[in-house]
Amino acid sequence: MVKTTAFKVRYTAAPMVIVLAWVLAGCSADAPPAASPTAIEVLTTIVVPEPVTIADELPGRVVAFRTAEIRAQVSGIIQHRLFDQGALVRTGQSLFQISPAPFRAEADTARATLQKASAAYARARTQVDRMRPLVVADAISRQSYDDAVAARDQALAEVAEARATLRRRQLDLGFSRVTAPIAGRIGAANVTEGALVATGDANPLAIVQQIDRVYVDVRQPAERFAALRASSDASAPVEIVAGSGQGQSVKGRILFSGITVDPGTGDALVRVEVDNRSERLLPGMFVRARLPRAATPAALTVPQQAVTRDADGAAQVSIVDSADRVHLRRVVLGGVDHGRYIILSGLSAGETVIVEGQDRVQPATPVKQRPWRSRVTH
Repeated sequence: MVKTTAFKVRYTAAPMVIVLAWVLAGCSADAPPAASPTAIEVLTTIVVPEPVTIADELPGRVVAFRTAEIRAQVSGIIQHRLFDQGALVRTGQSLFQISPAPFRAEADTARATLQKASAAYARARTQVDRMRPLVVADAISRQSYDDAVAARDQALAEVAEARATLRRRQLDLGFSRVTAPIAGRIGAANVTEGALVATGDANPLAIVQQIDRVYVDVRQPAERFAALRASSDASAPVEIVAGSGQGQSVKGRILFSGITVDPGTGDALVRVEVDNRSERLLPGMFVRARLPRAATPAALTVPQQAVTRDADGAAQVSIVDSADRVHLRRVVLGGVDHGRYIILSGLSAGETVIVEGQDRVQPATPVKQRPWRSRVTH
């Protein structure tokens, strides 16, 4: 009785297994194929040959083209300040007025002394003219005549001395009005009305600086300095930018005014002259100067963010082929110019490089390209 029941269970389950296998097979046949990977959007650029000048970016300091310390040439009391602090002044413009009364009185005294000496000379000359025929006629002694001639010459010398003294007193009177020796922008006044100034004062009354042109003094290694002087790019313009990198750059030209090397640092001075009519560069300001080092007429460049590093630290870029598939390629980097790497080898003109988004893709995966646009203004 037990054996018969077991046989019935096994016989009944067999058709059910067959039906289940048939259903699973049908479901597998009707399942859709696996979906292809979705294309990832990236920003790309095409490598194009362009002229590039490699430059060394070095810190520099702005120096005024000309600087004049305004100093008193006579001692006295300041009566007036005749300029606005921070204003532009012209050559010869009056800046300070020192009390002129003492110098005017001295000039009047010198003028009177000159008149007195001139009268004495006229009298001595007349005396000689009267004695000349008498000495010829032996009416007077030769000694008397010689004494008269000596007195005349002495009176003439006293006239010359009095005239020179008057000229000096007139100069002092003129120096009581302090003027600007150069044109430029004047800084703060270091004295006020009522102050006593002297010719030996340590501090100037004010400082005038010509800044419509300025110098930028840059220090670089002596070896690089010599190579720069010998290169054909020594006359190329030098780009000057603010120390923070903000703002529009200006151009200058190298003067090579430095002739010595600092024994402590081994650096040589390179002086750059810059047109500064806009007065954007002020004396003492720290800036960055891009000194030209080498020029390449047709260099291949890529933005710096397009270059990544592999596990070995080698530089590489992500290339997009004609089928919009990604491939990694090692490259050899040169210098940097305006935020772009110069590629010495590993790339060819016309190839497409991923600039942004390469971190989201894998080799051989499809991508959707959009053109990359630089945000850096040269």
